[in-house]
This record gives sequence, C-alpha cells and structure tokens, in this order.
Amino acid sequence: MSSWAPTKYKTSNWSAYNVSLKRRGLLSIWFEPQMVRIPPPTGKRGRRQHFSDAAIQTCLTMKVLFGLTIRQTTGFIESLLKLVGLGREVPDFSTLCRRQKTLNVNLPYRGGTGPLNLLIDSTGIK
Repeated sequence: MSSWAPTKYKTSNWSAYNVSLKRRGLLSIWFEPQMVRIPPPTGKRGRRQHFSDAAIQTCLTMKVLFGLTIRQTTGFIESLLKLVGLGREVPDFSTLCRRQKTLNVNLPYRGGTGPLNLLIDSTGIK
C-alpha cells in the first residue's frame, strides 16, 4: 500500500505567486461615520454615553475575531486608530465590559442588490 503524498504544482510565474502570498496577509478595516460620532443625549439620568453602540460593537467584534482579551483589544484598537491617523479615544476595558452586557446587536438582512463581500480564512483547515 503506497503512502499519501501531497500534490506538487510547478510555479512558473514567481512574481504573481509572490503578490498572491502578500495578498493573503491583507487586513482591510472600514470605519463608518456612525462609529466615530458621539451619540446624542438619551434623556435619562446620569452621564451621557461617550461611545456609540457601533464603536463598542466594533471593539467587541475585534476581540472575538482575533481571540483577544478586553485589555488587549483596547491596545489593538488604539494602534489601529494611530496607524490610520484618527485621533479618537478608545473605550477602556471597564466600559467595554459594562456595555457588552446590554448591547443590542442588530444584524440586518441584506438582499441581493449588489456584491457581497465574503471573507474565508483557510488557516488551520486540513
């Protein structure tokens, strides 16, 4: 019985192959305008929320996506905003902890009106 061997492909266009390898590590993040705005007063007692729900949801999404702790997430978001050049404040870990308990996540249904961006990561798939 012969053992299994992976298929080998001969690469003839090394420049295109190198470009495709570089594209695998591309990280694209879009910041929507509603994330950086300060939410209006709610009319309730107490201090007004300093960060919008979209900003909190983005931080928590990054936390889950990259498997970070909340304190690591705040550092990651700070470095992203610094790289982009946005001089915005990042919610601290206690704000993220408190707001994640009451955050209503809205996942709207989007019909097939245009192209859909789909991200598939094959890292670790056997």
